[in-house]
Amino acid sequence: MRVFTTVTAIAAGLLVLGGYFFPPLAGMQTLLLNWAIILTGVAVLVGIFNLISVHADKVRRGEKGGIYSALLVISLFVTFLVGIFLRPEHSTMQIVMNGIIFPVEASLMGILTITLLYAAIRLLRRRVDLMSILFLLTAAFLLLGSATLPTGDIPVIGTVARWVSQVWVLGGVRGILIGVALGTLTTGLRVLFGADRPYGGG
Repeated sequence: MRVFTTVTAIAAGLLVLGGYFFPPLAGMQTLLLNWAIILTGVAVLVGIFNLISVHADKVRRGEKGGIYSALLVISLFVTFLVGIFLRPEHSTMQIVMNGIIFPVEASLMGILTITLLYAAIRLLRRRVDLMSILFLLTAAFLLLGSATLPTGDIPVIGTVARWVSQVWVLGGVRGILIGVALGTLTTGLRVLFGADRPYGGG
């Protein structure tokens, strides 16, 4: 069975890869990619049903925090129905997006920012070195630089913070993306050559 799954995975990978270089294989490549998209969609649906099942069970058993589980399930169904019967540009859908989803996303990003800053402060309590101090100072500096006063940006700090975020941070992000791309390429080649078999359990 492992041999069959290995051969199938390698053949599918080679067909998808070959579709970029050999036009006769483009049709098979498109078919395999469409299958992958369908399977990904089914996996998302399974995850959603599992989420509903877990939180509905919490509500049924009256566990602590069940009100939040009920709110999550109700919000999921309401958003799902609104998304099905209304187009994205409909006024009701725009109210849901601008009044609920976008503010929640912004709040989560704000919490994440404060959490990272707090983690940096706790890091200083355990290990004080140049890199941890530099990380904390950079985070605080960028937070001050992104703050906006009634009269506009904070002088000098806002300009320097924008330069840091657009030059240094962007360069770091590109480096991370290049690393992710190389890691993905390496993993793909290992799967194609049969060195890794995550689909076969070994």
